[in-house]
Amino acid sequence: MARRTKEDADATRNGLLDAAELVFYEKGVARASLNEIAQAAGATRGAIYWHFKDKVDLFNAMMDRVTLPLEEACNAGEALAPQAPLLRLRSVVERLLGIIESNAHARRVFEIAMYRVEYVSELSGVRERHLAAHARFQALVEQDLRLAAEEAALALPMDIAAAARGLHALFDGLLQSWILGNADFDLRATGLAAIEAYLRGLGFRV
Repeated sequence: MARRTKEDADATRNGLLDAAELVFYEKGVARASLNEIAQAAGATRGAIYWHFKDKVDLFNAMMDRVTLPLEEACNAGEALAPQAPLLRLRSVVERLLGIIESNAHARRVFEIAMYRVEYVSELSGVRERHLAAHARFQALVEQDLRLAAEEAALALPMDIAAAARGLHALFDGLLQSWILGNADFDLRATGLAAIEAYLRGLGFRV
């Protein structure tokens, strides 16, 4: 009986998190109300307060149950460390674009975290996650560009950190354009072509 009660509680909690994700996506975090989330989950406002302290706690719990696409890409890149650096970089970018393009759940949470929330003090933990993921990605790109340049005995036309930031900015711009344009172009194909053109501009043969 106790096990069944726990299963029911877990199911209710997960249902509230699913509903919060949809309501936050539709209305933004600031405008979404707990009543709307409860109604979307087929639950009561009291059920929300049984599982979560407030809307901030609910939002943070929703974010805690997912791996952000950039975090997933960095994890994959670090696992591919022995590969040739440009091949690894391409694999990381391809994986990241694939997650955003094909996984509606990951894309929705990513969009909420990027465009539908104001990072006031109570939500600073999610902002810190973004900053940490960006720092990891920057370090990964810098490492791969440095190794690739050394292997090719190539002097880049700009310093490694600036080149990595440029690639990162290109990637961020593609994501923003794709999301705001309601997926009106092939993100994976366009992204890979753009990244390869950028690498050729740095002098690499890709």
